[in-house]
Amino acid sequence: MSEESTTSMELASRAADGLDVTLVRVHGGGADETLVCVRDRREGISFEISAEPYLALDAYHHPFANWDFARPSVEPLRLVA
Repeated sequence: MSEESTTSMELASRAADGLDVTLVRVHGGGADETLVCVRDRREGISFEISAEPYLALDAYHHPFANWDFARPSVEPLRLVA
């Protein structure tokens, strides 16, 4: 029996005004999910949104409308000079 490796594939990416948004599909090893990764360099935060595949493009275009602000999952960025 062999272990299935997990792979991630970038589906879309955009950056503007210090905000980077990436749409990623993670598949294999028991994982099958679509994530929207957001990095706000202005505020020094980053977070991920797990999105159903049929809603992933909407979450990518409007990440702050789809993020659960009640979740304390925001992590400070460690910026490298």
